Amino acid sequence: MFPIRDTVPHRHTPVMTLLLISANLAAFAFELSLSPPELRDLLDLCGVVPARYTDPLYASRHRLPAHDYWPFLTSIFLHGGWLHLISNVWTLWIFGDNVEDRTGPLRFLLFYLSCGLLAGGVHLATNPTSMVPTIGASGAIAGVMGAYFVLFPRARIVTLVPVFFWPLFVELPAVTYLGLWFLLQFFSGTLSLTNGAVAGGIAWWAHVGGFLAGIALLALVIRRPKRSHPRPR
Repeated sequence: MFPIRDTVPHRHTPVMTLLLISANLAAFAFELSLSPPELRDLLDLCGVVPARYTDPLYASRHRLPAHDYWPFLTSIFLHGGWLHLISNVWTLWIFGDNVEDRTGPLRFLLFYLSCGLLAGGVHLATNPTSMVPTIGASGAIAGVMGAYFVLFPRARIVTLVPVFFWPLFVELPAVTYLGLWFLLQFFSGTLSLTNGAVAGGIAWWAHVGGFLAGIALLALVIRRPKRSHPRPR
């Protein structure tokens, strides 16, 4: 299932969502400018490699500082290809503008980055021996989807469902679409634990962690309406 659009128009220009999309595009443009060896070094240095933090020998062998935690932040802005990038920024655009409406731009940025950091931590905890650099904004975006799940459960999501080679477009309630998406991530992540690998190159547990982080952190960043105080007579 791939989301095409939602039915909730944004009330304000989603400035921070647009800036985050721009940052992802700029980072990917930088990746494209690198030679293959340089790109590999960048992903090793700025991607989340769990073995770097759990195996001191691996870190020293690859000359990576074992106590450098910046990759949990920098990895959020790196992507492994055009499809990876486009699917992420498109999903961020669909769900991010409405969540930003409810949080405001600065709180949305804090929320987005926090979800990404927590998603990276969950990936480390569930794949501690992995030597594969994990990159991408999907953990942070999963947090945005978790917030949307709570804030706009009755919204409708126009979804592309490919049936063999025939594209089928269906309109699903947001609570249904996002609930099914979460269950897919959870069960895929559970299956990946049986072989100790990131199945299909996808960090399923980062998605699960990001989604749950979005739900948990929402109360901290949501803007509350200002109370009107009665005037004295």
